[in-house]
Amino acid sequence: MPQEVGLSILIDIDIRHSLDTDINGICQLYSQKSCYSSTLQHPFPSLSRWQKRLIDLPENCYSLVAMRGDEVVGQIGMEVFSNPRRKHVANIGMAVDESYRGIGLGSALLEAIVSLAQNWLAVKRIELEVYTDNHLAISLYKKHGFVIEGEMREYAFRDGEYIDAFLMAYVRD
Repeated sequence: MPQEVGLSILIDIDIRHSLDTDINGICQLYSQKSCYSSTLQHPFPSLSRWQKRLIDLPENCYSLVAMRGDEVVGQIGMEVFSNPRRKHVANIGMAVDESYRGIGLGSALLEAIVSLAQNWLAVKRIELEVYTDNHLAISLYKKHGFVIEGEMREYAFRDGEYIDAFLMAYVRD
């Protein structure tokens, strides 16, 4: 049965904390060109690197996955800062499988991580970086109350050139 999320419909999607058995699927997700090109990941992701990153996550880090059956179709990660002066702040990053875009999956992942942050972890401010040419992601984040706070010139090196990024944040009033 479809689950209604906002104005979009998700079909048979389950969002939960990632498991060790999901790591191969997460690695495959980030091997999609649009996923590694829109994040700080590299092409040809290493399974062992993803295993090191996700097995035994530090207490201040969280990884949620969107599952369609046994297939990972989206992932969102969050780090809550441990510095006492910034413990009310988290940073997020996400990717959605190219075949599952436009059905509300990004919104559902974002809503799940924001709920976890605000309702259970006492996070007031959620930050993210997004490339200035990633118009779909910028639109998604704005739809969920994130605002552009600044632009970082030549933020990252991607596909042979430097790319700018926006710093966006959502601050709970």
